[in-house]
Amino acid sequence: MTAPVTQERAIAGQGNAAPAGGKRGRRARMRERLDTLGLLRVLIWAFFTIFLLVPLLSLVVVSLTGQPANLLGSVVDGTLRATNLERLADASLGTFADTVTRPAYVSALGNSLTLATWVALITTLMAMPIAYGIARTAMPFKRTLSVLCTVPIVIPTMVGAGGLIIMFGRSGWASELYRRLGGDGVIFNVNSMTGIVLAMVFFLFPFVLWPMVAAFRVADVSVENAAMNLGARRLTPFFTATLPLALPGVISSALLIFAIAFSDFGAAIVLAPPDLNLIVVQAYREIAGFFNWAGASVLVIVMTAVVAAFFGLQRLVLRGKGYGTLTGRGTTIELNRSTGLCRGLAVYTTVVVLLPTLVLLSVVVMSFSRRWSSSLAPQQWTLAHYERVFGRGFDNVINSLILGFGALLLCLVLGTFITYFVHRHKSTGLDFLTTIPLIVPGIALGIALIQSFNAGPFVLTGGAFLLVVGYAIRRLPYMLRSTAGSMQAIGTEVEEAAGSLGASRFTAVSTVVFPLLAPGLLAGSILVFVTVIKETSLTVLMAPAGWQPMSYRIFEALHRGEIFTASALSVLLVVIVVVLQQVAYRLTGGMGRR
Repeated sequence: MTAPVTQERAIAGQGNAAPAGGKRGRRARMRERLDTLGLLRVLIWAFFTIFLLVPLLSLVVVSLTGQPANLLGSVVDGTLRATNLERLADASLGTFADTVTRPAYVSALGNSLTLATWVALITTLMAMPIAYGIARTAMPFKRTLSVLCTVPIVIPTMVGAGGLIIMFGRSGWASELYRRLGGDGVIFNVNSMTGIVLAMVFFLFPFVLWPMVAAFRVADVSVENAAMNLGARRLTPFFTATLPLALPGVISSALLIFAIAFSDFGAAIVLAPPDLNLIVVQAYREIAGFFNWAGASVLVIVMTAVVAAFFGLQRLVLRGKGYGTLTGRGTTIELNRSTGLCRGLAVYTTVVVLLPTLVLLSVVVMSFSRRWSSSLAPQQWTLAHYERVFGRGFDNVINSLILGFGALLLCLVLGTFITYFVHRHKSTGLDFLTTIPLIVPGIALGIALIQSFNAGPFVLTGGAFLLVVGYAIRRLPYMLRSTAGSMQAIGTEVEEAAGSLGASRFTAVSTVVFPLLAPGLLAGSILVFVTVIKETSLTVLMAPAGWQPMSYRIFEALHRGEIFTASALSVLLVVIVVVLQQVAYRLTGGMGRR
């Protein structure tokens, strides 16, 4: 009799133990979620909520109410909360509609759409032959021409616009050459829609070119050769076989450059005349000149919507469009070696890269000039502009480096942990959150941050910290894209092994996983730093008086007509960017070989 009783008690004991075990399991899972990594995840969400989501939401509230809205202050200040609630009670789409339909705003939107359309169309058509030549032919001097095609990407469009003024302004050397050859006046008015289009076309075309090169490498050139052997004319194989395979990439590149040109600030702010309304310039004037929060908010919301729509179209074009050719000879690309075609493409590429090269050389020459007006060469030479830059102006250089390193450090901390959470824990929310800055123009983010932190109790506007935060948020996606591939290549076994030896999750990640991310982190770091020191829109809007970097000083000098000082600073900025890119290339190449 005792055995059955003992068995029943044992069974009962097991039944009673199950809930306790379940509670202990839930507690263990809760502790795991609330360990150091879990707290870091909460802090990252809090950071983006405070400095990205709430400021963008503030723009929407302001556009609907027509009044400034301090949403962060409402959390701790009852008076502000009551005021904001009263304004929200009067919110309506009518306020937004009345603002967005103002003639000046409608004109600005139309002009910006026209500008972006022309830039996208011209850039795509101009880059297509070059991309084909680089990807599919054995054209002479391909490596040199490829480097020259990459140079414009390191030159801010603001610097390119200044170079166009040096060349094609009324007293520019190209205009003087035009007059000596029998022309009258200038070749074209550089302060016009034409000048802005040219600046964007020749200094943004690498963003179109290299994706298009990848698109043209999809199909083997033997398809074209086979078509020609069957009697097809020279251009028929290209339009019937090669171009259809590359078309998704071509269309995607065109949509990308449209979005970039639509929100580009540098060329527009330097070259736009007073009578040419562009939405990015109008938004800047509304906030910097008139403190019109409602108008500025409406304009940047429209800008963001347009950019988001074209980024969405780009992804839609690429979705499900994986084309390729099937052959039995492996993946080696056979290059077209037609002498006439290769030489023609080499000449065409040389002509295209000639203008941005001459623009950069003009800026370099101007930086060493004391006087250069209406002549083919400077009348006098000097080093005084560089003495000024390395004297009084060296603070701007130091500010650029400090702000750049501050943004880089923030991106490193955020980027490493976000990459881990996205790829190890499938955090789709963080992935989506860090994609938002890609579609928010810099001027929109700047206005959102200023509007959210220009009044108590959280007053950060006018300080370097908020500028660093803006830089980091805007450029963080570059860091994440650089580290994604490295993280995917790291197996989970290394973490499991560290955990089995007694390491906590945070210790395993920080001492085992992150060191393996070093190549991706290094590449992303250089990219972040380079793009930060070139940043124009956030800098012009938010740079405080004591923390003005080189990009702000160049903008200020161009507006004051100090073209010599602007040229010297531009040369120094470009040199820093090129050196950093070369360092990144060598270091990442060395790590890859090891």
